[in-house]
Amino acid sequence: MHVAVYHADGCHLCERALDVVRGLRAELGFELDEIDITDDPVLEAEYRQWLPVVEIDGRRRFTYHMHPDALRRAVAQAGT
Repeated sequence: MHVAVYHADGCHLCERALDVVRGLRAELGFELDEIDITDDPVLEAEYRQWLPVVEIDGRRRFTYHMHPDALRRAVAQAGT
């Protein structure tokens, strides 16, 4: 299972999402990519308005906010 979090400098919602994802990584056993879109024009154009963006196995699952239990459910669904 692979989780990617797209984030940017100064984004307080991004910091919260990263805290949640990092905190559940060991429990849920997924690989994590933290992708900083800052100063990348292509990523800025694609993700800036939705930050933070959390993808599970390449599928966008969360934008803006994410509750820990919602991440647990999404990871469980993706694993089935």
